[in-house]
Amino acid sequence: MAFELPKLGYAYDALEPHIDARTMEIHHSKHHQGYTNKLNSAIAGTDLEGKSIDAILENLDMNNAGVRNNGGGFYNHSLFWSVMNPEGKGRLSGDLKDAIDAAFGSKEAFEEAFTKAAGTRFGSGWAWLCVHKGGKVEICSTPNQDNPLMPGVGCGGKPILGLDVWEHAYYLNYQNRRPDYISAFFNVINWNEVEKRYAEAK
Repeated sequence: MAFELPKLGYAYDALEPHIDARTMEIHHSKHHQGYTNKLNSAIAGTDLEGKSIDAILENLDMNNAGVRNNGGGFYNHSLFWSVMNPEGKGRLSGDLKDAIDAAFGSKEAFEEAFTKAAGTRFGSGWAWLCVHKGGKVEICSTPNQDNPLMPGVGCGGKPILGLDVWEHAYYLNYQNRRPDYISAFFNVINWNEVEKRYAEAK
């Protein structure tokens, strides 16, 4: 069964003014579609065909550049779309809030640490909030389309929140102002989804 580009749960313009419609459309329909197509090509006729994306990445041969880059691109973007929604839906609460408070001291301190991880990632990559078995959370960043599911990458654990800091994710609207884009991201986090992922992963 080939991987398919996931549908967004909202319109391309739903995240404005924080993330503009044109960027969303190009990012989803061109970039993510490209990763999806190339992933399918990379696994066609191999023993990876038919496996879940999690299983592929968790047991990845890191020298397999086609699967590493495109499998990462497929997974990372799929998570990215799902952890955002139009402003005002969901707030940090429950067990996840407790875990974030335990790890960072407060939501504000978490945002500071996440902003630093995203802002200091040189070149292209991602910032992540990951959960380890037992419920401890940790922030890290990874280059290119790598993610912490891959062997020996990032902080390990299961990513439950991710921010794309490739220039294609923000350049039309923010140009070289990555800090403004990172700050805007906090306005569109779908905390209900992140909390659901936390509960499943811990």
